[in-house]
Amino acid sequence: MVDLVFECVGATADRYSAVPGMTLRLRIAETTGAQVAAVALRCQIRIEPQRRRYSAEEADHLHDLFGDTERWADTVKPIQLTTLSTMVPGFTGRTTHDLPLPCTYDLEIASTKYFSGLDDGVIPLLLLFSGTIFGVEDGRLAVRQVPWSKESAYPLPVSVWRETVGLHFPDSAWFRVSLDTMDALRRFKSRNALPTWDRTLAALLAEAEERKDASC
Repeated sequence: MVDLVFECVGATADRYSAVPGMTLRLRIAETTGAQVAAVALRCQIRIEPQRRRYSAEEADHLHDLFGDTERWADTVKPIQLTTLSTMVPGFTGRTTHDLPLPCTYDLEIASTKYFSGLDDGVIPLLLLFSGTIFGVEDGRLAVRQVPWSKESAYPLPVSVWRETVGLHFPDSAWFRVSLDTMDALRRFKSRNALPTWDRTLAALLAEAEERKDASC
């Protein structure tokens, strides 16, 4: 009977992708000597924030996500990142396979809030595998399910995520506003002949500071 062992052994930023993304490198081993014709693989990726320590500054960054540190024993729970599907070509013994992982820089999303709140170190990931194994037994095609117990922990370096995002949003951040707010910002930008959105927000902050000083 086919038995597969999965291990995530690396991650790299996709330098030439149209959207932010990275590639997870999987090592897949078949332990019984059986031939694998193909694997229709599903991979659920989960962030397990309880598996690392945090500096005081990181804890402050993550306050919106987990609340006060006194409550972290109750609030720091696994975060579902995504579920991916891929076809692994046939092999005997062991093989490696690249798993594309798309990323977002939307700071309204819990996973991005978590990633961006870390200064250094690793992002503790847990990869949970399922799917269908197509093999050959006694010269005939055999179909087996990947057991739900198959998983692999992987410490994703924070630097890889920062490189991934930085390739598309260098030295910048992203946030979402309502359409009404966007229209108001656009009018302010046009009225003041401001060349960029960064200059627009800086001008609004400077104006707010002037009003604050004037009222004191």
